[in-house]
Amino acid sequence: MLSAGCGKPRAQPGAIPPGAPAELTTPHDADAEGDDAKDATDANDGDDGDDGFGAPSSAARPASPPPAWAYDAGKKLAAHAAGKRRAWDRLAEFADTFGPRPSGSKALEDAIDWSVRAMAQDGLSAARREKVMIPHWRRGKESLHVLGTGARELRLLGLGGTVGTRGTLRAEVMVVSSLDELDARGAEAKGKIVLVNAKMPAYDHVLDESGYGTAVRPRGEGAQRAAKHGAVATLIRSVTAVSLDTPHTGAMRYAEGVPKIPAAAVTIEGAEFLARAAARGPVRVALQLGAKTLPDVASGNAIAELRGREKPEEIVVIGGHIDSWDVGDGSSDDGAGCVMAMEAARMLIELGMVPRRTIRVVLFTNEEFGLRGGRAYFDAHGSEPHVAAIESDSGAGAPKGFGIAGDAAAVASVARYAPVFAPLGADDIGKGWGGADISPLTDAGVLSLSLRPEGGHYFDLHHSSADTVDKIDPDHLQRNAAAFALMAYILAERE
Repeated sequence: MLSAGCGKPRAQPGAIPPGAPAELTTPHDADAEGDDAKDATDANDGDDGDDGFGAPSSAARPASPPPAWAYDAGKKLAAHAAGKRRAWDRLAEFADTFGPRPSGSKALEDAIDWSVRAMAQDGLSAARREKVMIPHWRRGKESLHVLGTGARELRLLGLGGTVGTRGTLRAEVMVVSSLDELDARGAEAKGKIVLVNAKMPAYDHVLDESGYGTAVRPRGEGAQRAAKHGAVATLIRSVTAVSLDTPHTGAMRYAEGVPKIPAAAVTIEGAEFLARAAARGPVRVALQLGAKTLPDVASGNAIAELRGREKPEEIVVIGGHIDSWDVGDGSSDDGAGCVMAMEAARMLIELGMVPRRTIRVVLFTNEEFGLRGGRAYFDAHGSEPHVAAIESDSGAGAPKGFGIAGDAAAVASVARYAPVFAPLGADDIGKGWGGADISPLTDAGVLSLSLRPEGGHYFDLHHSSADTVDKIDPDHLQRNAAAFALMAYILAERE
């Protein structure tokens, strides 16, 4: 989840992915103002934008019905997906074989090679890997012990990109509830380990909002903000609303000219314990992070194509990111998105649905920690005529629809096909965002979409050891793949 787009500055290499710009996430009939708009347009704020689960606006949906060929395509794909669990079986094989796939790992490279072979066996053409140089960070041994009264060990995960502690760091903990409170009490932070105990709200099922865009800010900014005030390390409350003492990792970033201090996430339970203890009196902890950054290594994007029958030079990209964090097996984030894209192409081949334009499957490397795959793809292929790009990086809940990055006319041109997706449950189509890896294409004016499944439990698992294949419903995954195939086919087939 690259550039914030539309003329805004791009994130630094290795930075956490920026959020969607307000002009791509705010429904055209709504006002973008206040703190929500600021969060969405902050190009230097990593994930601090659309989390992929805000309900698309249907206001732009016109009355003109879809053409008959689109209805026929929808019926064929819905029937082909019914009762199948093939996508889940492939995801289980993928997850069980390779497990976590962090940048720089052998598991990631083996997974890329496997996916290229699998797509070739599925009948796609030009299956290949395209070289990408990516960052290589390793967390090493980690621990956090509370000293003195109430002594205990607390679970934690170092944040991606953090420096290590170079041994064991012992210091008093300062607890704040927000980055604003940290700045207001900055004089107290010198020599301390700052815990930012910022709470992520429960998922709002009425508005279909997670609150992630705001809750993730301490992860991205916490270390640099605390370091400016003389802190020696920072801890954050894991960016999730639900926990069974499970820490959640994710990328962080440092600021030029500001000391680099260690940064880690503790569980909700650990954060609450430290907050209670600190309210009673000084609390000291011993923190050890063995993290280190190694030289860049060679990786690759996995690419294959369903070549178009009339205009093969024109391209519709579909994909997700094949890397993951080093905890859990990364099935929801984003093994599912990769398998959906692979399955979408396979279903079209099986049904003989070869569109006018080429559908190109791209499984991007290094989304989580650098976004090098998305950038490398654009550098290599940005000059080619792309008519659309669709990204799946929001888990595999029940299908709901698609978000569309663009103006009202672009949204309406796609939203008119919404009834075709009703048999798959994916007919909520409207204003939204595309995705991180395709955002360079979005910035270049390419029509961009995001597949949007139901997201009520996505951040319960996100970036944690709980992100495993058993959390995914086979029927949901298969129907999402069919919806992915249908949208790709429509965009590659229409006039």
